[in-house]
Amino acid sequence: MVITVREAVRRGGLSPVVADAGLGVGVAAGLLAAAVAGVGPAAAASPAPLDAGAVALAAAAAAAVAVRRRYPIAALLVLNAVPLVWFLGAYPGRLITLAPLIGCYTLAAHQGWRWGVAGAVPTALIQIIAIRVVLGDAETAGVVPEVALLVATAGSAGAAVGYNRAVLAATRARFAREARSREERGRRIAAEERLRIARELHDVFGHTMATISVQAGVGLHVIEQRPGQAREALTTIKKICDEGLTDVKTILGILRTDTSTAEEAGQPRAPRGGLDRLSELLDTAEAAGLRVELTVDGDPRRLPAPVDLAAYRIVQEALTNVLRHAGARTVRLTLGHEPARLLIRIHDDGPGTGADTHHTEAEQHGHGIDGMRERARALSGRLTAAPHPDGGFEVCAELPVPNPR
Repeated sequence: MVITVREAVRRGGLSPVVADAGLGVGVAAGLLAAAVAGVGPAAAASPAPLDAGAVALAAAAAAAVAVRRRYPIAALLVLNAVPLVWFLGAYPGRLITLAPLIGCYTLAAHQGWRWGVAGAVPTALIQIIAIRVVLGDAETAGVVPEVALLVATAGSAGAAVGYNRAVLAATRARFAREARSREERGRRIAAEERLRIARELHDVFGHTMATISVQAGVGLHVIEQRPGQAREALTTIKKICDEGLTDVKTILGILRTDTSTAEEAGQPRAPRGGLDRLSELLDTAEAAGLRVELTVDGDPRRLPAPVDLAAYRIVQEALTNVLRHAGARTVRLTLGHEPARLLIRIHDDGPGTGADTHHTEAEQHGHGIDGMRERARALSGRLTAAPHPDGGFEVCAELPVPNPR
């Protein structure tokens, strides 16, 4: 397979400097060979033989072609001066007039069409002057259109190539930015998914372990005096363990399977949870010795899945923190259903001295409150957690409900 110089440069196998140097040598050799062979119109009635001056002019043209990319303006000036000196020296052949076209093309290709026009006009004038020196006044008029056409063609070709290069460079840059954007978006989505799964695991294990700890303590305390109550505690522990294992299996199933495949197969992307399971959650808390007073304001309605799950997890985490840190006996849970938002308020009656340390202990032992805030923030909502002025600790969350009906 034949590989051109252009393809070699594009593939990185040949540097532009070497390619231009090779082109310059080819131009010089071609000019001298055409002059010796008498190719093209005669430059003078009695042409002078080729000598060191002709070779020097050909070498100057070769050098200008070799540096045309780095110094396009200087190269064009040299290539315009060479034909004038060539014709003044009465050297044979007029193909030397094609050398400035290379400079005109290069200037337009690398500096833009405005520079191309600025270089084409003097190039055409110099070409006409150079030919007039040889042909005389009588034949100059017929040469003008040909020279103008050649110079305009070279400049237009260079401008077109330069525009094409600019478009290709802009396209490559855009594709590179889009690729980087896709990679960053992929990394961000992966990080968000990891955080989401971490929150789910934290909520599942935190609630399960806290409830098991309370029930185990109850069982140990009454196992001798009230074995029936101890049996109930063990039954509750088993139930909580089964539910926790089911949620963990769901999360691990998400990690093992592709997300799109799981969605197409109808598999959940998160452990089952929602306010429809609130009664089970409250029963578990009450079985652990916590009395929960539930108040529902407004008309309950079907919530979007993300809002429903976030509400359930916030209530679950708040109750878990109460069991682990507050030392409270009663919790007042209020759900406010408004047209465009869901309000959640969890207020415990923990001792006043412990309420001040409730938040600090919860933060030191895990990321529960931060996780609740992240859940609310992910839905453009907000969550506050702080001691209540009347005693105890209070968690308040506001979750926007999109497309209210």
